[in-house]
Amino acid sequence: MEEKMMIIDPHVHMTSRTTDDYEAMAAAGVVAIIEPSFWLGQPRTQVGSFQDYYSSLVGWEPFRASQFGIHHYCTIGLNSKEANNEALAEQVIELLPLYVHKENVVAIGEIGYDDQTPAEDKYFRLQLELAKELNIPVQIHTPHRDKKSGTIKSMEVCLEHGLDPGMVVIDHNNEETVKDVLDRGFWAAFTIYPKTKMGNERMVEVVRNFGSDRIIVDSSADWGVSDPLAVPKTASLMLKRGIAKSDVVKTCYQNALDIFGKNGKMKESDWLNPKGINQTKLYNDNSVLRGQEPKVDTDADKIV
Repeated sequence: MEEKMMIIDPHVHMTSRTTDDYEAMAAAGVVAIIEPSFWLGQPRTQVGSFQDYYSSLVGWEPFRASQFGIHHYCTIGLNSKEANNEALAEQVIELLPLYVHKENVVAIGEIGYDDQTPAEDKYFRLQLELAKELNIPVQIHTPHRDKKSGTIKSMEVCLEHGLDPGMVVIDHNNEETVKDVLDRGFWAAFTIYPKTKMGNERMVEVVRNFGSDRIIVDSSADWGVSDPLAVPKTASLMLKRGIAKSDVVKTCYQNALDIFGKNGKMKESDWLNPKGINQTKLYNDNSVLRGQEPKVDTDADKIV
């Protein structure tokens, strides 16, 4: 029987997903995920809302993932939409240093532009300076409207602030932006959605045409119509369409580990030598179970 390929989904919003999704992802080979700070669908109205959200990304959500054998990391930042509320944005910027040093925080993100307003530009630049000061990677959200010019502007601002392109992941790419991103030395990530953005059929052709260097596949699954299994499904389709397994491993696992592992918090040994699942554990006296028999791995169950 062929060994299951290990998968990393480096952009998935599990706060919006269920335990069924965690179970399905683990069964599909997902060993680690990265959850970027993002827009919740409606504006937050006070800084305490951000504080509780960031606290969940470094506390409850890693615990929840661990109950299904998945290692959870996150990126912390002020998203571009909410940068336009400047009074609130100022408070959030002051809050970020309390979280960026937490043990599962691997980058500043997702930050960047939405409508490309002056306020978005201001807080994008402030967060780039924070990442530069800490020498940690940056995860950039490119705008859904006027994407190509917004993507180029994002990269130009990074270079203007002296960031190494090798420390910056440009996400939500498509066929129109990928060459510009790769030519400038940045990492190019692709969001695979069921109906919009990049589909997995198109992703196969991107890898066929551009190779696998600095290209990353992610799901960006969230509260909308999206698929937390997008990365393993894309990996499977690549193999069926004749993409070399080494390229599939790079785009669906190794490249994400290489860039987001740069600050030493995300390590392959975390899942190659796991502690095993123990669903008798609680987090603040809370369990993910609702009366089910807890799963507890024995040494024989562990993946070595």
